[in-house]
Amino acid sequence: VLVTGPTGSGKSTTLAAMVNHVNETEYAHILTIEDPIEFVHESKKCLINQREVGPHTHSFSAALRSALREDPDVILVGELRDLETIRLALSAAETGHLVFGTLHTSSAAKTIDRIVDVFPGDEKEMVRAMLSESLQAVISQTLLKTKDGSGRVAAHEIMVGTPAIRNLIREAKIAQMYSAIQTGASLGMQTLDSNLADLLKRNVISGAAARGAAKTPENFPG
Repeated sequence: VLVTGPTGSGKSTTLAAMVNHVNETEYAHILTIEDPIEFVHESKKCLINQREVGPHTHSFSAALRSALREDPDVILVGELRDLETIRLALSAAETGHLVFGTLHTSSAAKTIDRIVDVFPGDEKEMVRAMLSESLQAVISQTLLKTKDGSGRVAAHEIMVGTPAIRNLIREAKIAQMYSAIQTGASLGMQTLDSNLADLLKRNVISGAAARGAAKTPENFPG
């Protein structure tokens, strides 16, 4: 499960909420690797171990490698910032671990491209195959000022790893991903623009804010 977006878009907060949900609802071993640790989780139903890059480990990849020897059920990787970390995260997901991670990408399609592009040419097909089998969801988010000025609200594009999406990843048909997300609302998917339209309809954000964040600004005239 990947949470993506620019710096300051609330990725860490969304990930913390996901970890907290697992902690409250399932019995599991959760291991987090962060730089720095932003939210301290107390063990509820889960056993939680949090590691910080620097004080506890040299790098995300080193921590991830040792994490796999500790039999975690859930692994949070604060940032998938290099090839080795991405490779280890994919391997962990492929072997049945629930892996949460973040990337600085602005859409689900760009996220897939970014991961595949990190790898050398002769590995790209294998990486697409691994991603197509293990990807559960990509949540791309951005923060917008609320209309009343009282705070900020997150707007999301959500892509779920359905059989159709997995096929598009495997076959490198990334350009078709957006329309698959558009037609996948009944499966839990949504485009950023549809979420913006909903926030606008509910008077949470202004038309100008929606236009500024939209993939297709002309859909938000005014």
